[in-house]
Amino acid sequence: MRQTPGFCNRVIVSASAFVWASSAAAQTLTKIEPPLTAAPGQASGYPGESIGQDGGPDEDHIAIGFGGLYQPAYLGSRKYQFQPIPVIDIKRGHFFVNFQNGIGVAPADSEALTAGVGVVLVTDNYERKDVPNRFNKVDMGAGARGFVSVRQFGLEATAGVTQIFAGSTKGMIADFSLSRPIVVNDRLFLTPSIGTRWANAKHNDRFYGVSARQAQESGLRQFRPGSGLLDAKAELGLQYRLTDHIGFGAAGGVTTLLGKVKDSPIVRKKTAPFGMGFLTYTF
Repeated sequence: MRQTPGFCNRVIVSASAFVWASSAAAQTLTKIEPPLTAAPGQASGYPGESIGQDGGPDEDHIAIGFGGLYQPAYLGSRKYQFQPIPVIDIKRGHFFVNFQNGIGVAPADSEALTAGVGVVLVTDNYERKDVPNRFNKVDMGAGARGFVSVRQFGLEATAGVTQIFAGSTKGMIADFSLSRPIVVNDRLFLTPSIGTRWANAKHNDRFYGVSARQAQESGLRQFRPGSGLLDAKAELGLQYRLTDHIGFGAAGGVTTLLGKVKDSPIVRKKTAPFGMGFLTYTF
């Protein structure tokens, strides 16, 4: 099994991914991995997910839970909101279900590398009431995602690409993250991480842009950011194993808009903190 806080990290990452996504920034990076099912001294990284020994792939596991997050209504908004979130992390052989990579399969899963594909929920969205002059709305959607994670020297680097095919913007988002799982003791796990995202013109223009018609109707200036860097994030996740099956997690960090999107007329605050907490049960 991998000697990293697997489940704790994935739970934090999955939830964090949910946070980044719902902040209008997309697949986020804190993991929640399963230290709850690991044997003493063999910590995993996500709440509810177990880790293999000697750097092998994660063991099969099921972890569910609930929590809440506090974040901007969308990345760029001054308005903050609290929302409840579910937590789920399932692995059965090559099959997986989690917030970070969705529902899919990972044909490659070893000590050093995991690669797979899935269908993910895209929660980057906003309501008309959330944006200046109520000029537009973006619904939640779904996307096809491919990803690769590489683990070396105690670090884990993940790169992924998501093509949105239903709802949202129908655009494409690429993400990269780097994390360093830290086992404090057999119950406490920390995961600092950094990440960034790039999006194509279709995504950036539909989410942060203002068309000529929208400008005329709303009074906002016309704006088209085009493709480019979308945002960057720094985060610290914490996972504490209360019992062999029950875990508590928390994560906090800051996300900032990058590139041309930060100059959008709908952006009122370029940099914003966020936080979350959750409980999980590992079967």
